[in-house]
Amino acid sequence: MTKKKAEAHDHQTCMATIRAVADALEILNGKWKLPILISLLAGKKRFKQIAKEVNGITDKMLSKELKDLEVNQLVKREVYDSFPPAVEYSVTAHGKTLQKVIAELRDWGMMHRRKIIGK
Repeated sequence: MTKKKAEAHDHQTCMATIRAVADALEILNGKWKLPILISLLAGKKRFKQIAKEVNGITDKMLSKELKDLEVNQLVKREVYDSFPPAVEYSVTAHGKTLQKVIAELRDWGMMHRRKIIGK
């Protein structure tokens, strides 16, 4: 491969990587989406169960974030025909593809905390 082709390939690879990471970060942006997904990866939950596990989130913010996650097909909302209507949230198969990413972020975060804080 010529130097010019190698540089073009490196540039294309770099740009594609930047686009892909930017897309991922846009979907998962903010303080709450990953904690909500982590909560739901443990199993189906009702709204109040999620709110209790995701410490500090308001009901309004949880509602907004669940809608965003649903639009991006990471979370499924299931309404049961009962009185009063019961609603459960779960992670979709697409959402479960984030498990490795979340595990890597957890591992890196723990390593970083030890390096910076020493704990």
